[in-house]
Order: sequence, then C-alpha cells, then structure tokens
Amino acid sequence: MSVAQKATHALRTLAQLSAYAATRTGHDRADRETYNELAVAGTDLALPAGLSLQWLGVAGFSLTYENTTILIDPFVTRKPLGDMLRRRVWQPEPTLLERHVPKCDAILLGHTHFDHALDAPAIAIRDNAKVYGSSSSQTLLGLYGIAKQAVVVEPASSYEIGPFVVSFVPSVHSKLVLGLAVPNGGELTCDHLDGLTSSAYCCGDVWGIRIQVGGVTIYHQGSADLIDDALSPQSVDVFLCGIAGRQVSDRYLQRIIPKLDPAVIVAMHHDDFFRPFDAKEQGFAFGVDVARFPDEVQAVTRHSRVVTLERTLEVGQT
Repeated sequence: MSVAQKATHALRTLAQLSAYAATRTGHDRADRETYNELAVAGTDLALPAGLSLQWLGVAGFSLTYENTTILIDPFVTRKPLGDMLRRRVWQPEPTLLERHVPKCDAILLGHTHFDHALDAPAIAIRDNAKVYGSSSSQTLLGLYGIAKQAVVVEPASSYEIGPFVVSFVPSVHSKLVLGLAVPNGGELTCDHLDGLTSSAYCCGDVWGIRIQVGGVTIYHQGSADLIDDALSPQSVDVFLCGIAGRQVSDRYLQRIIPKLDPAVIVAMHHDDFFRPFDAKEQGFAFGVDVARFPDEVQAVTRHSRVVTLERTLEVGQT
C-alpha cells in the first residue's frame, strides 16, 4: 500500500474501533448470548472414542489419546491490563498451572506472544516436556535453562508424539495495530528473565498446526491470518479457529475455510485474557464480535458446524 492508502486504512480501522468502544456493552451482551447458544462440551464433537479435547482459554487446548497428552498454546497466568501498560515483568504462576493445566507429554506453540507462550516454560519444567515451535520459543526456554527441551520445527517435517502426528504450516499474525502491523513482531530477543514484560514476548515465526490422531485431523490457527500458498487444500474434521483480529485480515474466512473444508469450526481466542482465568465471567476480547462469526462462516460455507467450547477450569474436569 502507498502511504496515503495506509493512512486511509488506519483511519478507517480506528473509526471502526471507536464505534465498537462506544457500543461495547451491547456487543458483549450479544457475544455472550451467541457463545452460550453455540457452546458444547469437547465430548460433543464426534471425535474417536478415547480422544479428549479441552479448551483452556484463549488459544489453549489439551488433547489426550492413548495415555498421551499434548498442549497447544497453554496460557492461564492472567494479569490485569494495567500490569501490561506499566511494563511489569510477567512470568508463570505455578499454583495456577497446577490447578488448571493437566500434565503433558509435549507442548505445541503457534507463536510466542505472551498469551500463547508465557506458561510453556514452567509447564515444560514441571512435566519434562518437549516444546515444539519457532526459534523464538527456543530462546524463551533458554531463559529458563531448558533450551534442550525445545524442538525448532521445520515446515516439511512431521513429528510423532505418541499417537499424535503433528506438522507445522508457515503462517502470519494478523496486523492488529490499526490493520498495518503485528504487535510486538519479530524475534524474541530478551536475554534475562527480569526483562520479560508482555512486550518482550515477541511474536517470532507463526505456525498453523495440523494434528492427526485416531483417524481424524485437527487444525489449529491461533492467529487470524495465513500464508495462502503455504496451506495446501486438505479437509479437516475440526478447525480450531482463532477469531480475534480476523476483521483486519483481508477476506480471512473466505481464504482459509475452503482450504480446510472443516466439518466443525470451533471459535476460540475470543475471551478477555486480562481477567483472572477462574473469574466467574470470562468476558470477551475487545472487538472480537463473536455474535457475527456464525453468519460470517455461513457466507462462506453451509457445510461446517460452528461451535464454541466450554472452558475447562480445573484439572480432571471433562
């Protein structure tokens, strides 16, 4: 885009955000109604017998099959927005992890923003688990002295974790800064734990994650954008679809849904991650518009069932 086009785009995005802010109470009410209407348990997704899929909030999931558990983007150490604005150090809280995150054999990271990667090192230490992700995730683990537990993934490779076969698809993060830039983009370069403010958790490489297990395929897209040529058309059974920021990614759903042809779309990354994980009301991310999402999907396909998942609040809850 030219400078003039960028300015116009930024002003349009700012106007949309301002309009949303002025009517946020109504949006939150509509989002909650839609979330409740669509909500199902992970056991209602027609998965193979013995395969457990649980939502941990934001883009976080736990999958268990044949005594093997993998986590995707686990994040339960929530802090108030004020802590981020004051640039306070943000590190995992072990008591929250013990209460809310099951023991695992491996952790998969789509990127290394704090709301996807902050808790991964502490969980990896607790469970002696490998962490699969970008070179930024390896840097993050190195700050905790466990760089050897990092697996820097390659897009042409598959990784067997017990009964799970996992591959990583190159992707990109949505441009949440007025539709023009990725927040805290680039590599994670922090060199000491005391420097891990929220902005130090830079994005790093971004991945879509394809998981095959028990005869089904699950695709996880934690950020609402993609590299079209990197994602080959291949039907999936369950699409774990991050919906925050989709409005600033050009024709996002029109581009990704036909490639995945999902039987089920699970809307996620819609909750307010500045509220405590176990708050009575989870809240909704600013601008997420859960209420509009089903119609947006229906405009692309009538084949896919759209659901939200009830959040798992305690280890062992199903």
